[in-house]
Amino acid sequence: MTQPTETNTVWLTKDAYERLQAELDHLRGPARAELAARIGEARDEGDLRENGGYHAAKEEQGKSEARIRQLEDLLRRAEVGEQREDDGLVEPGMIVTIRFAGDDDTEKFMLGSRELLALDPSVDLEVFSPESPLGSAINGKFKGDKATYTAPNGNDVTVEVVDAKPFTG
Repeated sequence: MTQPTETNTVWLTKDAYERLQAELDHLRGPARAELAARIGEARDEGDLRENGGYHAAKEEQGKSEARIRQLEDLLRRAEVGEQREDDGLVEPGMIVTIRFAGDDDTEKFMLGSRELLALDPSVDLEVFSPESPLGSAINGKFKGDKATYTAPNGNDVTVEVVDAKPFTG
């Protein structure tokens, strides 16, 4: 079992943690029982090699069990805290806007975990981990600060933090 460390901890608001825990409880309880019943009913229909309902239910069961493992891991690594302050500090749980040096275009993304965005499907943003090259370079910076990181192609890239707002999902 993986224990939380500074590099694999996922920051979640209390609300996000509770919603993910509720999803996990549902998947472990009512959803698991419903799938087991559907599999049992389909099994009773006869020849399993040609039973589409059985195979579909088994596939759905596999996806559900994978989601259960994903949620268990995420919640075990979660650091639950209050909503981040709107103080311009870049930290996990923030929607960050950056500008690349020498470019007027900006890029907006979430610093943190994809699971936070899953709580609000209307939000369509890329997610960067705080451990990614860009994430680790800007984590702890304030609006107006610049940071340089090494991109996967080996080039050094400088960005300016244009804005950092708390994700409220």
